[in-house]
Amino acid sequence: MLKQKLDTLQQKQPQGQKRDYSLTFWRPTVGKQQIRIVPSAFNSNNPFTELKFYYGITNKVMISPLNFGDKDPIASFASKLREEYNKENYVLAKKLDPKTRIFAPVIVRGEEDKGVRLWQFGKLIYEELLSLAVDDEIGDYTDIVGGRDLTIETVGPESTGTQYNKSSVRVRLKETPLSDDATLVEKWTKEQPDPNAEFKKFSFEEMKSALEKWLAPETEGEGDIISESAQPFDGDAPKSNFSLDTSKTKEKKADKFDSLFDGDNEKDDLPF
Repeated sequence: MLKQKLDTLQQKQPQGQKRDYSLTFWRPTVGKQQIRIVPSAFNSNNPFTELKFYYGITNKVMISPLNFGDKDPIASFASKLREEYNKENYVLAKKLDPKTRIFAPVIVRGEEDKGVRLWQFGKLIYEELLSLAVDDEIGDYTDIVGGRDLTIETVGPESTGTQYNKSSVRVRLKETPLSDDATLVEKWTKEQPDPNAEFKKFSFEEMKSALEKWLAPETEGEGDIISESAQPFDGDAPKSNFSLDTSKTKEKKADKFDSLFDGDNEKDDLPF
């Protein structure tokens, strides 16, 4: 017992040491890589976890509370913008919509010693994987006995014409077990990073404050909402006032922003 306690203490990450995220997340590199999607330890019916995130509101990615059934001030604000049938407000609301990312637990062939990691991808890869999943000739490629590995082929910016890499998925023809080692199979199907627990959860007030600062940067007049374009988000910036108040009267910034959330507890369903 004492030796076990000593080993645990020695394995703890020293204070201030940066976390190695490559041990939790896997990102395809240019070229071909072979992986196996593993059945989820958290949902036996579906290996994929969909999560919504906000990018560009702060210098950190913010996970939406909607993922956990909680109130989301940014989503509520976007919903209220849409209630005003106004093009500029609609454009801003669309820019504030959370972006969906999908996570799947994977074993990377040749890197099995790193254990199960999370592969994060977007809509196009997700559609490819779902199409393979419903193909009767392929079957359940996550099956630990008769599943199939996947080949991920990635090309770089010189091929995509953008600053990003692009990956495609091809299923292997041969059915193979996840591993011939039963101990490894048990470990990989039980010991997995949880996508829902890997990202910091911001409080309602923290997210509300971040949105308020994004809408009205502190470089403007103190205490008032300024009627001009919001800062750019995903490229195209709105061309006019983000405010829902069409009157000419200025209100205190905090009072006006808070008023947008009056009655929030009475409306749970968002229109998007």
